[in-house]
Amino acid sequence: MPKYVYMFSEGNAKMRNLLGGKGANLAEMTGLGLPVPRGFTVSTEACTRYYDDGQMIAPDIEAEIFATLAKAEGLIGKTFGNPADPLLVSVRSGARASMPGMMDTILNLGLNDKVVEGLVRLTGNERFAYDSYRRFIAMFSDVVMEIPKSRFEAVLDNVKHERHAALDTDLDADAMKQVVSRFKKIYLDAKGTEFPQEPRVQLIEAVKAVFRSWNNERAIIYRRMNDIPGSWGTAVNVQEMVYGNMGNTSGTGVAFTRNPSTGENKLYGEFLMNAQGEDVVAGIRTPQTIDQLKDVMPDVYQQFCDIAHTLEQHYKDMQDMEFTIERGRLFMLQTRSGKRTAAAAMKIAVDLVREGMNTKQEALLKIDPKQLDALLHPTFEPSALKAAKPITRGLPASPGAASGRIYFDAEDATLASERGEKVILVRLETSPEDIQGMNVAQGILTGRGGMTSHAAVVARGMGKCCVSGCSDLVINEKEKMFQTRDGQRFAEGDSLSLDGSTGQVYSGTIATVEAKLSGDFATIMEWADEFRTLKIRTNADTIRDAAKAVELGAEGIGLCRTEHMFFESDRIFAFRQMIVAKDEEKRRAALEKILPMQRQDFIGLFEVMRGKPVTIRLLDPPLHEFLPTEDAEIQELAAELKMSADALKEIIRSLHELNPMMGHRGCRLAVTYPEIAEIQTRAIIEAALAVNKNGMSVIPEIMVPLTCDVAELRYVKSVITKTADAIIKESGKALTYLVGTMIEIPRAALTADDIAREAAFFSFGTNDLTQMTYGLSRDDAGKILDAYYSKKIFESDPTARLDLAGVGKLMRIASELGRETRPDIKLGICGEHGGDPASIAFCHELGFAYVSCSPFRVPIARLAAAQAALADPGHLGQK
Repeated sequence: MPKYVYMFSEGNAKMRNLLGGKGANLAEMTGLGLPVPRGFTVSTEACTRYYDDGQMIAPDIEAEIFATLAKAEGLIGKTFGNPADPLLVSVRSGARASMPGMMDTILNLGLNDKVVEGLVRLTGNERFAYDSYRRFIAMFSDVVMEIPKSRFEAVLDNVKHERHAALDTDLDADAMKQVVSRFKKIYLDAKGTEFPQEPRVQLIEAVKAVFRSWNNERAIIYRRMNDIPGSWGTAVNVQEMVYGNMGNTSGTGVAFTRNPSTGENKLYGEFLMNAQGEDVVAGIRTPQTIDQLKDVMPDVYQQFCDIAHTLEQHYKDMQDMEFTIERGRLFMLQTRSGKRTAAAAMKIAVDLVREGMNTKQEALLKIDPKQLDALLHPTFEPSALKAAKPITRGLPASPGAASGRIYFDAEDATLASERGEKVILVRLETSPEDIQGMNVAQGILTGRGGMTSHAAVVARGMGKCCVSGCSDLVINEKEKMFQTRDGQRFAEGDSLSLDGSTGQVYSGTIATVEAKLSGDFATIMEWADEFRTLKIRTNADTIRDAAKAVELGAEGIGLCRTEHMFFESDRIFAFRQMIVAKDEEKRRAALEKILPMQRQDFIGLFEVMRGKPVTIRLLDPPLHEFLPTEDAEIQELAAELKMSADALKEIIRSLHELNPMMGHRGCRLAVTYPEIAEIQTRAIIEAALAVNKNGMSVIPEIMVPLTCDVAELRYVKSVITKTADAIIKESGKALTYLVGTMIEIPRAALTADDIAREAAFFSFGTNDLTQMTYGLSRDDAGKILDAYYSKKIFESDPTARLDLAGVGKLMRIASELGRETRPDIKLGICGEHGGDPASIAFCHELGFAYVSCSPFRVPIARLAAAQAALADPGHLGQK
């Protein structure tokens, strides 16, 4: 018969998946002989079964809970529900991953009208007993019965007002009795029955409530943000109550073994005397700093310092601890590895190695790579952010914080920037023609699109803050305004603030703090480079992006998107001339104008990369994206092109596709218009020859996008090689170059053995491969996913991270097939997943040569690649 309930003495820290983080650490502290209130844990498997059984606790589990409760009663020497000597308990959640504040807690469970009187007789403290009872009624009603907490808070405030009490600690025993009476009346009015008096009923209902809280809205959102599977479930910890509200020799607090903001090696925390745990968090009274406990209770302070040191040495990491003092006696309620800022994470990791507590490998494995984002982008000033109220929330598409005046098209944003304004670009969705506006903006806000939408991808590459998929907003680009769900209206020129790390959008301007890199950051990166085997390249289309990536440690360019170069003001007109040309001769004439500019672009990239590999993708998007859609813009362009507006409209109409993502784009453009591939090849090869004259040794990698068949690749490759070989021969110089392809269509993955005959390398374009595999557009997913979340079909946006079960299987197949044909084929990834730690671990597993990501994700990729190598049992973790 499976076991579902464990005494603290039966567990340890290694049982985290079964007991949850809190339960495992309570068990571990118990094993260390620390002063932990006794109790037991109802396992995560019981939570899973609760949902499997239709949200009910099975009779066998209920029986096991009460059998274990009886053991605890024998150990503690008190009886649950016995007024003469009552056992009261706390009921707390505890998932295997830390989820602070996301789930629910109930204190003082076991109290009823008789037990509270017994507690009065036992303690001689009537005020304490009724204070505990009113807290329990409010918590149980809120958490278990879903009666709004605000109703109880209003009654407490009224009683304080009636009795001229500033704080709840000013209320005497009679006042607390009055509060209890009114709280019970709220319960009766809301539920139609009296407040439950049977402690065993209270306990089972509380356990159910904690299990239910695993799927409350805030917990689901937190899991989605932090990649925590819903299948894990939460454990429930039932623990003997100890009281910090028994008078001035009692108290409660929270402390960290090191400063979680700076990493300084000094106890950091606060406490309140005559209080219970929620009082510290609620801010009802101003707490004292932990070092002041030395003056209040010096012996307890010294004991706490000793325990804090013991726990940090034991766990080899900074600890976040909760404690209670009951009548001068210290109890430890929780310990866990403490949440910390990115800067603190760097300092603590380095210091723990210098102090001999961790090896370099251990230190690297304890840092969350995603935290590094915060070191590379501005953040809001904490006190200013605390005072701000969000107006809506979207997807945290690109980290950082930004404030500015809102503009609704790229041209207006550019003009405003030239006037010296800080700009937030607001678009229903962005496209390549918005690139200039995105470039000048402090941040980008879109109504549509997911985590891998155009706005998200480009913003991350630029290091710009972006909030995408704000589906609550009604954006009217024509009228240059948007409206929130609650009717707030914002027009061009109004101020807005975006938090790209959380997806929150705020009205007005919030002060920001610029990012700073410490020497500890450089040390961590040096250690990461020592152990990783994957090379880290960057996705970069400009000299600025490439230079930033090199500064952050990039070892090459894995994706240069040439289409972004065509939107520069000095060449867009010539490119549009090429699009509207009636024949090949006119197309070539237009492309010849672009050739010297594109060649110079590549020279610049090659020079910045100084011989590091550079992969250049041939033109990918459909041609209609380069043409205007508004009548006024069409009229203006027609005049510049010396053609009628009607003729231009007919060309635009002819380029229109019902499904452009799967239409005339990628290598299909090169098949239809081989002269485009020729000109781009000329620019690449001529640029490589030019920089190699100056002592470099560039080996350009030319990448063909959207291949689905080997014959298709063979044709485009023949255009490339014929052009390149002729130029190289004419130059009289030797030059090696490679031709490869992107794997972004499922058929290409499934026929990779054939395609490898023509491709020297594969680069997995996981943005499109994910869309094609799911049949789900990343730009339209937002409208669909809310329903999928609410019906528990998906837990998170499937386009936001690499789907190992489906897309990953295609990648594995393609890798194996490609190597069968060409054992030395170079494999890499250039989709946005190249900067995602879980995806990087998978690329390491598949034996890829490199991952490529946006410049500001390069440090994340370096650390994640090191962690993947260190976690690989078949790898020595050393280059």
